[in-house]
Amino acid sequence: MSKRKNKKRGRRMDSLVWATTGALVAASLTRELRRPPAERTWQGRIVGVPYDYRLPSVEKVRSAWWAPEDRRLFMPKVFGVGWDVNFGRVVTLGRQKLAERKERQSVGGTSS
Repeated sequence: MSKRKNKKRGRRMDSLVWATTGALVAASLTRELRRPPAERTWQGRIVGVPYDYRLPSVEKVRSAWWAPEDRRLFMPKVFGVGWDVNFGRVVTLGRQKLAERKERQSVGGTSS
């Protein structure tokens, strides 16, 4: 496949992602604004995608971005629509894989 076709496909994918994100933001904000002010929570899910427009605390950011004990790799977004990466879990899984590899190498090395 030519480079030109790859670039064109990439631009279409970018456009699709941006359009989908924009539609989710618009739909979630519309949902909140249609509620009476006393009933607005500014958080929820729209077609299964989480949203949260409340200002995040430091603890909320930490618990979403660094939660090694949580099994989820993707946490509901701290602010906005979608998910954030749980870097604590990524690091934990990486360490586990390295330890497993090291163990396999040491077991394999002693049996030779």
